[in-house]
Amino acid sequence: MINNVLGGSFVTVSGGSGSTYVYGNPNAQCVGNMRYNTTTQRIEVYDGNTWIQLQMPDVIVELNPEAQSLLSWARKKRDQEQELERLIKNYPALADAKENLERAQEQLDMLATLARDDKLNATR
Repeated sequence: MINNVLGGSFVTVSGGSGSTYVYGNPNAQCVGNMRYNTTTQRIEVYDGNTWIQLQMPDVIVELNPEAQSLLSWARKKRDQEQELERLIKNYPALADAKENLERAQEQLDMLATLARDDKLNATR
């Protein structure tokens, strides 16, 4: 049984609603009743006198280092692009430079495709 799920920097863990008691009425405590204690974030069982905390390990859910690195890179790239768009609104010369850069990127992509095709044909 999983006690708690902890998220990492790119994982959101949510959900759960309704009563914190499992198949039990909080006003009629009986031996064996279970509840989720929202203060301690632990599952507890009633022994007839007191609520006893179940001992269970936490489960950590996180992305591997490569996925975290890729998401960090994507976030940084997004932030750079948003900043450039803000600057372009205030400095029209930047819009022209961006258009020139996009055309150059298209040419570079086309030449790279031709080079790959040429290399592929040379190996046949």
